[in-house]
Amino acid sequence: MPEPLDVVLRVNGGDHRLRLDPRTTLLDALREHLRLTGSKKGCGLGQCGACTVLMDGKRVKSCLWLAALAEGREITTIEGLAQGDELHPLQTAFIERDAFQCGYCTSGQIMAGVACIAEGHAASAQEIRDWMSGNLCRCGAYDHIIAAIQDAARATGAIKEA
Repeated sequence: MPEPLDVVLRVNGGDHRLRLDPRTTLLDALREHLRLTGSKKGCGLGQCGACTVLMDGKRVKSCLWLAALAEGREITTIEGLAQGDELHPLQTAFIERDAFQCGYCTSGQIMAGVACIAEGHAASAQEIRDWMSGNLCRCGAYDHIIAAIQDAARATGAIKEA
């Protein structure tokens, strides 16, 4: 058994000191050690996107990252997206557009959608489909998800009204 590592993860603006097996994924550190269960464990292979979080503002599949390699990086989970009681515009749009059914993929979809908008990939429905293709929804709420991302992109000024 490998020696545990002392790791400091900066998550949602706060530093968290953890003693982890060096094989611990970022997803497992978030869910099991920090009790941030919004990021879901889906496939464990980086194919479904349910575990998507932001790292230094970029989307990453947290099941593919070792927690120790995330040290010194700014990690944002779905729990850290809202500002107090004010939801992020994409969270609001997901509610307004009913962009979820079972909800399992929702946090990963929202986190990837936030990145999609920030990266400038929300100009059209097709562009959103292309850039969100790494996040799967087994319920098939894709049209609502795309509409929510378009609404949030307009609300944040990332794209202008057509």
